[in-house]
Amino acid sequence: MKNIILNTDSYKVSMWKQYPPNTETVFSYIESRGGKYDETVFFGLQAFLKEYLSDPITQEMIDEADEFWAAHGEPFNREGWQYILDKYDGYLPLEIRSIPEGMVIKTGNIMVSVENTDPKCFWLTTWLETALLRAIWYPTTVATQSWSIKKLIAEYLEQTSDAGTEGIEFKLHDFGKRGVSSQESAGLGGMAHLVNFMGTDTITGALYAKRYYGAEMAGFSIPAAEHSTITSWGQEGEVDAYRNMLNQFGGEGKVVAVVSDSYDIYNAAAKLWGEVLRQAVIDSGALVVIRPDSGTPWEVVPKLADILGSKFGYTTNSKGYKVLNTVRIIQGDGINLDSISRILSVLKEQGWSAENVAFGMGGALLQQVDRDTQKFAMKCSAIKIDGQWRDVFKDPVTDRSKQSKRGRLDLIKAMECSWQDKGIEQLCRLYKTARFGAGKSLMRTVWNNGKLLVDDSFDKVRKRTTEEHTLSKVA
Repeated sequence: MKNIILNTDSYKVSMWKQYPPNTETVFSYIESRGGKYDETVFFGLQAFLKEYLSDPITQEMIDEADEFWAAHGEPFNREGWQYILDKYDGYLPLEIRSIPEGMVIKTGNIMVSVENTDPKCFWLTTWLETALLRAIWYPTTVATQSWSIKKLIAEYLEQTSDAGTEGIEFKLHDFGKRGVSSQESAGLGGMAHLVNFMGTDTITGALYAKRYYGAEMAGFSIPAAEHSTITSWGQEGEVDAYRNMLNQFGGEGKVVAVVSDSYDIYNAAAKLWGEVLRQAVIDSGALVVIRPDSGTPWEVVPKLADILGSKFGYTTNSKGYKVLNTVRIIQGDGINLDSISRILSVLKEQGWSAENVAFGMGGALLQQVDRDTQKFAMKCSAIKIDGQWRDVFKDPVTDRSKQSKRGRLDLIKAMECSWQDKGIEQLCRLYKTARFGAGKSLMRTVWNNGKLLVDDSFDKVRKRTTEEHTLSKVA
């Protein structure tokens, strides 16, 4: 299934016969045209290049594709692919440029460009569209959604916590692996989330971050109960199930999460945790995280905070907000950007600091996105015929939002500025999409004729995203 010749759409196969005579080069770009979020966190290209383009095509792949396309009814360009195998040892003669992964840019700007480097392979640029666009829109959209939630949580922490955003890396935990459509989706989406946070139960994401970006360990988890391990004790043994979690996983400095709504979350908090096990929780030295898993989140979480506060006590920080002693809450049901906003808003209104709560996000994080969430598209914008570049664009009268850009494009710095922040010089993230050569480029050639030219570490990607998050308050 890694045969790149078959990793396309059927209609692409006949396009080598559709371009004007004497076409030499086709230039295409990828952008987010808009969507749910105003900014996008670019991520995932390096994983695609390593997994799908770093191995050359083979004679067996050409033969397999020839047989398939003949049966499928499409005019396969066997001669063109054979040329790539014979002249380039099977590596694709393409130049792929992109902005740095982890960079945050406004929608409507170019992120990636692709063009063929051999005039005989002018048809190759758009052949790659299906695979390349899919490889970028999905992890970029997940990273963007995760980053947007991080910004939201950061705002509430800054307003209600003495520690500011300390510990924010563990405020949104990935519960999404079982809700995605494939193992690869779990890997790409889970890895994209880890660009912003460090809490995950989607282990494939951490494995992908290691494989494609060299991260030794990108994500972490803690012992946690599920309903089956609690309800297997029976309702009459509910408190014993909780006590067992303390005995097994408690200890000084440890963190353990226990789902507590199998029967009655409020009784569990007030009576079982707050009275029967109260001293055991305190003596354990652990931070016990109570997890509700049903009900209306922005009603359940504040009520639960009140109950736990009345039983375990709380301190009031310098900003006037309450911080629970010994226990915390994680809400893992019905979580998305809107529900997190409502939960944090109600908590703040009722005097609770945002540091009391963390969130677990499943299908809404990794699966409830599509290409239209950020309106991703890959379009041809320039073509070279007989040595002359021509602009290519579309401008449908029925939907001007689908107007495409024209010309060979680049993302360039719009102005220079720098300042010192904790001893580190940083550049303003001021940029614009412009014609190629119009200014100092923010894009890099990451792939050229079979060679990966940029191999970023996961730490570098994370650092860029964090820097952009800081810069967004200034630029």
